Amino acid sequence: MMNASRRLGISVLAMLGLLAACGGRRGPDKPAPSSLTVTVVRPSMQEIERELVVSGAVAAWQEMSLGVELSGLRVAAVPVEVGARVRKGQVLLELDKRTLEVQARQADASLAQARASAALARAQAERGDNLLERKLISTASFDELSANRAKTAAAALVAEADRDAAQLRLGFASLRAPDDGIVSARNVQPGQVVSSGAELLRLIRRGRLEWRAEIPENDLARVSVGATVALRGPGGETVSGRVRAVAPALDPKSRTALLYADLVAPGALRSGMFAEGRVQVGKSTVMVVPRQSVVFRDGYPYVFVLGKDRRVAQRRVELGASQDVRFEVRSGLTAADQVVVRGAGFLGDGDVVAVAEESGA
Repeated sequence: MMNASRRLGISVLAMLGLLAACGGRRGPDKPAPSSLTVTVVRPSMQEIERELVVSGAVAAWQEMSLGVELSGLRVAAVPVEVGARVRKGQVLLELDKRTLEVQARQADASLAQARASAALARAQAERGDNLLERKLISTASFDELSANRAKTAAAALVAEADRDAAQLRLGFASLRAPDDGIVSARNVQPGQVVSSGAELLRLIRRGRLEWRAEIPENDLARVSVGATVALRGPGGETVSGRVRAVAPALDPKSRTALLYADLVAPGALRSGMFAEGRVQVGKSTVMVVPRQSVVFRDGYPYVFVLGKDRRVAQRRVELGASQDVRFEVRSGLTAADQVVVRGAGFLGDGDVVAVAEESGA
């Protein structure tokens, strides 16, 4: 009885072991289970705009320092404020010109008096000429009349010059805009006594701004006059510009040259701001992959390449320029590779995947 029970137990254990062995083995043709369904594409070739990313300062194209040419006069009015757009010839500042007006009237009176004296001397000289022909006056008397005519004529010219100078000083009492522009600074108030040569206002000529960036020596040959520039505004907006000039000489310390780009519509940019800009330096054909296929881990970019056994291999790549939906790949891929797009962020090296769809990039 005991021997029969022992034989039964051994048989049961053998059957359980056989069942466990059969259940733990996978058939030779059965693939490993898929962990994720993904989509794949092949890298494509695309023509892109090459860009040079640099930073620079926004500055006025020409900023004019304005003042008056008179000293000791009081400011009567300043009809403009900072930021005002002005036209050429518009009055920006008025001095108290009462003294100048009096001097101008005095100069007019002196000129009238001098012209009257010159007319009298001229008439006397003409009469003396007739008398001399008739031998009624001496030659010495005629010479005196001729000298007086020349003297009074010269005095009239001096008086006329004095009148013109007085009118000119009167015109200096009004400071006018030398060109269209925007008032960028105001250092004067009504009632202030000014001096000649002092800066009272500053004017951004024609309201034009430009972007000045330092270009490294190695990139200088790639930049040409007329190239397009895209700046990032303070609110994230894009401001377009065009390269006007590149300095012909390098800074001996920094080994950089200044680039000048005109900003036709600067938007929210102001003089003195710093802005990052992208300078277009030409076109080239490069390999690109969708942005979604690139995974950044430990600070490095990777893609997952599909193998024949549906296992993916994590491969490090070198990226170039980035676009809206694509990355340029400089190295690490070939045109025949199949790159995982959807689902790449959830994969690990060696994972088995199911491919839902294959399509061109």
